[in-house]
Amino acid sequence: MPVYAIEDLIPVIKSNSYVHPSAEIIGDVIIEEHCYIGPNAVLRGDFGTIHVHHHSNIQDNCVLHSFPNYSAILKPFSHVGHGAILHGCTVEENALIGINAVIMDEAIIGSESIVAASSFVRAKFTCPPRSMVMGTPAKIIKTLTEEEVKWKTSGTNEYVELAKRSLESMRLIEALTDVQPDRPSYQDSNHPLKS
Repeated sequence: MPVYAIEDLIPVIKSNSYVHPSAEIIGDVIIEEHCYIGPNAVLRGDFGTIHVHHHSNIQDNCVLHSFPNYSAILKPFSHVGHGAILHGCTVEENALIGINAVIMDEAIIGSESIVAASSFVRAKFTCPPRSMVMGTPAKIIKTLTEEEVKWKTSGTNEYVELAKRSLESMRLIEALTDVQPDRPSYQDSNHPLKS
């Protein structure tokens, strides 16, 4: 993976976190334990700090950045969906940012909250814990149920496991030219959508 220092700002990546080889990690970035950073994610700490706390995931094509003297912070068990953009904001513990959502400067997403896909969260927006946030601009729609929080937590735990699986088995190879007999597929008997 491309990892860059800028001046004396050197990224820190714990050895039991997985960062995909196509992700770009620049400058003042801290990635704690058991995190998953997906393909083409960009964590650019050339102005403010990017701090990804333990057991968090940042999926494919996400961008994290900040203004000078501000930070983008993901507290433990944060879950950031594909293509999301986070700029100088804080995501509290066990919150989920949906696919293609944008979270702006000094916004605070409360613990165990969900920001719906494609929502735009304006600067300095704050939501309390267990909020469903949705829209452009985003508004608090409701308080999440215990079942919805469990669903969100289950999804984040799948990415903790994916980090382990990726560290153990992901490798660059040549593609097959034919489908192998008895082709394997990933099975997860604990997944809530399993039929």
